[in-house]
Amino acid sequence: MATRTLRVDAIARVEGEGALDLDIRDGRVASARLRIFEPPRFFEAILRGRGHEEAPDIAARICGICPIAYQMSAVHAIEQAFGARVEGPLRQLRRLIYCGEWIESHALHIVLLHAPDFLGFEDGIRMARDHGDRVRAGLALKKAGNEIMRVLGGREIHPVNVRPGGFHRVPTRAELEPLATQLVEARAHAVDLLRWVATFPFPEFERDYEFVGLRHPDEYPFNEGRLVSNRGIDIDIADFDREFEERQVEYSTALQAVTRRGGAYLVGPLARYALNFDRLPASIQDLSRDCGLGPVCRNPFRSIIVRSIEAVYACEEALRIIQDYEPPELAAVPLTPRAGTGYGCTEAPRGICWHRYEFEADGTIRAARIVPPTSQNQASIEADMAAIATSLLDRPDEILRERCEQGIRNHDPCISCATHFLTLNVHRK
Repeated sequence: MATRTLRVDAIARVEGEGALDLDIRDGRVASARLRIFEPPRFFEAILRGRGHEEAPDIAARICGICPIAYQMSAVHAIEQAFGARVEGPLRQLRRLIYCGEWIESHALHIVLLHAPDFLGFEDGIRMARDHGDRVRAGLALKKAGNEIMRVLGGREIHPVNVRPGGFHRVPTRAELEPLATQLVEARAHAVDLLRWVATFPFPEFERDYEFVGLRHPDEYPFNEGRLVSNRGIDIDIADFDREFEERQVEYSTALQAVTRRGGAYLVGPLARYALNFDRLPASIQDLSRDCGLGPVCRNPFRSIIVRSIEAVYACEEALRIIQDYEPPELAAVPLTPRAGTGYGCTEAPRGICWHRYEFEADGTIRAARIVPPTSQNQASIEADMAAIATSLLDRPDEILRERCEQGIRNHDPCISCATHFLTLNVHRK
């Protein structure tokens, strides 16, 4: 049989720059490569030699959509290394600002980046001509998330109010009250969007993923928990390297993370949902069932429903935190730098964001390592592409190309986040 080679030179409607190469030989998929060619940005090297207090603001620059994930993972690692613990209202404010990030990121992806795939539109702007009310609702939802980040973080993009130990300044109850009013409307928008996306035509397609994510004893996870999987992994975040490894592939400027057994794994909404369904409030569980989902979803095309569920949850959790909020006496707990190593892992909208920092006695960063969600999902995305292509081998190349692009957008890859590390070997003669 003839060899078919499909190339998508630039994947549209994702953050960053990447491509897909698909080779089909003798009636089977020989390889599927998610080719990340965006230049690496070497954030670990930038962090070396900096003071610990600089880490949250530097790490935030890795992503303009999910800066809180990088800030929170950094501050948790710093606090662990220095023996500090943030609890009470400060901890709740961290959950609140994380709610803001989930809301704005999920809303952006659901309405502008992913929904057009299911409805046959090239992009969200064209979709808005026929579904203007839905797009406006999505943008209003995103605005509510951005407003949380502005009030708590000082600004919407790359907030500047987060610091090790807490915040530079904490809000008053009066400053949070307008957020509550906005969030009541935002929750209604989120529920409407959830019910809308649940009606989309979804391909009959499932994958047997190894789901990996945080699991907390009491909460649907944002900031804390153990790293677990549906195949028996249950470790402290400090033991990440015991179960996972990063490897470099020749066609990508991003490292790929796999399990020590050599298998791909999945982080993000599908994984969080499957590992923590019982941590969702009963009302959210009922909404999930009403929208056709059980406690586990293995169809990546239905991830848009799971993202919508998480958006509803984030609105409800934000409202709960604001209602119960009592300002703390101090904006941050005191920290005393010391030599050591600290680990942080939080749930970015796209999945776990793992940090490791080594510190000198004065708190200077000696070494930094960051493993973002997209590099962890890259191998699973490639396996998705191979499975999708296998199911469509008898279809024209254009259909195959469109479905594969949609399959990549299922995971909302943040390609720029994945390209901040690269092992560079230079041989000179």
